Amino acid sequence: MSATKEYALLCLENPLLDIQAQGDDALLAKYGLKPNDAILAEEKHLDIYEDLLNNYSAKLIAGGGAQNTARGAQYMLPPNSVVYLGGVGDDKYAAILHDAVKQAGLRVEYRVDKKEKTGRCGVVITGHNRSMCTDLGAANHYDLDHLKSPEVWKLVEGATHYFVGGYHLTVCPPAIQALAEEAAKNNKAFVFSLSAPFIPQFFKDPLDATAPYWDYVIGNETEALSYAENHGLETKDIKEIAKHLAALPKANTKRERVAIITQGTLPTIVVVNGQDAKEYPVHPIDTSLINDTTGAGDAFAAGFTAGLVAGVSLDQCVDQGQWLAKLSIQELGPSFPFPKQTYKPSGN
Repeated sequence: MSATKEYALLCLENPLLDIQAQGDDALLAKYGLKPNDAILAEEKHLDIYEDLLNNYSAKLIAGGGAQNTARGAQYMLPPNSVVYLGGVGDDKYAAILHDAVKQAGLRVEYRVDKKEKTGRCGVVITGHNRSMCTDLGAANHYDLDHLKSPEVWKLVEGATHYFVGGYHLTVCPPAIQALAEEAAKNNKAFVFSLSAPFIPQFFKDPLDATAPYWDYVIGNETEALSYAENHGLETKDIKEIAKHLAALPKANTKRERVAIITQGTLPTIVVVNGQDAKEYPVHPIDTSLINDTTGAGDAFAAGFTAGLVAGVSLDQCVDQGQWLAKLSIQELGPSFPFPKQTYKPSGN
């Protein structure tokens, strides 16, 4: 692995405390949740967090898509390679988050909000399904002022790669845009995650504003199908959707656009520019070893982006993503095993 400069990877999104528990159909029905979904909490959902804490054996994890990805990338990269930005409250939940990221060796620069609670995500696990219900809280108040503050912007300028989760489109599009423009101007890699099916559906305009800046766009098949449906693409063919994403107009023409679509146990689809799609079969795993698929996509993005930072080939980036996702789904929640495992290229 090539030498990685300090804090080469800067990630931005919504830090959340994941409150994760095994549930059942009755619990899903109580809050009107689907078995496998990701939604923002409405008034009717707000009791779920205390419900999970008090009535179920909940596990608390430093969550939020890009924070999971940041932790995973730091897991694979040398110490002090990754810094993560987002908004938290001034409360016990923020203290738990700080402890969790410290253990992961991840540097965080949180914007602390004295008035709002730290964001929470209730995760109800039923079988291999997981339903995520998020109350963004303080994460929803992240602002451009924090990003542009001298100490944080210095980290932005020092980084060589940016990773932004699409969930942040619901919070502060100007912060995403500032990072995107900085990346294009200085020929740095800008990696973007589609995050959830509701992003192309309800946040189409801010999503489309970021699209010219994507050097790498990562999504899963349900996010890709939502993108296609909400952009009038007359296809449900994942390869065709990936080709469309890869061929969108681009701000920084010095870098090719790469679209990566994961499909659970089906092959990962990768398209560079508008070229033919390439398939990468996922690493096989015995279903009895699967503990929890929460955050598998975040783990894939982490391994993939860590590869970009380390300067390895695109094939190896995909392989690293699949390797880390396979490790993650054997843990509870978006976690990674300790003692730390060492990546070896596929076939080992």
